[in-house]
Amino acid sequence: MGFDAFEVAVEDPAHFKGDKVARALRATGLRPVICGAFGPSRDLTHDDPRFRAESLQYITDVLGLCDKWGVKVFAGPMYSAVGKRRQVSPAQRKREWDRAVAGLRKAGKRAADHGVTLAIEPLNRFETDLVNTSAQVVRLVDEVDHPSVKVHLDTFHMTIEEDSILEAIKGAGSRLAHFHACENNRGTPGNGLVAWEQVAKGLRAVRYKGDLVIESFTPQCLAIAAAAAIWRPLAPSQDSLARGGLAFLRKLVAKA
Repeated sequence: MGFDAFEVAVEDPAHFKGDKVARALRATGLRPVICGAFGPSRDLTHDDPRFRAESLQYITDVLGLCDKWGVKVFAGPMYSAVGKRRQVSPAQRKREWDRAVAGLRKAGKRAADHGVTLAIEPLNRFETDLVNTSAQVVRLVDEVDHPSVKVHLDTFHMTIEEDSILEAIKGAGSRLAHFHACENNRGTPGNGLVAWEQVAKGLRAVRYKGDLVIESFTPQCLAIAAAAAIWRPLAPSQDSLARGGLAFLRKLVAKA
């Protein structure tokens, strides 16, 4: 299709013990990226230290796959469990924030040993109560203060949470290490409501040199469809979504 990179979603590292992915990457020449999956037991902010330890162990296991596949960017909302959204006291929020900072600092040290950058993603308010905006993730990354811990932005979440996509990207600045170029409805980029001209201007302003990844989902994959609330087809086919999105993003980058 003409893609340069491919992002592998790793829910369970044990599913990738074989060499099929490595062989496919070598055969195609695609640059690999990994996006992590952070369910209820993978939570660096949890009151129970067992879950914080499990999250760090998962990150460590994924870093092993990074070595195997030649991955340089491991992205995702690795500060907390996805779907964790509650009203909590300021004191509890600070405890959880501080745990996220401490856990990500440990994870960053481990990532550095593998030559990998951790790209930390804000999610919209319906998916997390801790980090929703570019400004919040910048604050988190700055407090972690480790060169292997940077920022991952996603236009799907940004259209819900940001006042300006342009200013959100500019706020991330040189910390921006990964970017999900997604439509507001998870469909084909360019066919929805995302302010793509702001995206182009922002990426140009921060001199972003990383990948633009189309993250989409299909109702045919029942487990992921339920988690991502995908109840209808988003395009005539996943291939048409990929081709149309790629063509649009290539034009967008050419303008930038």
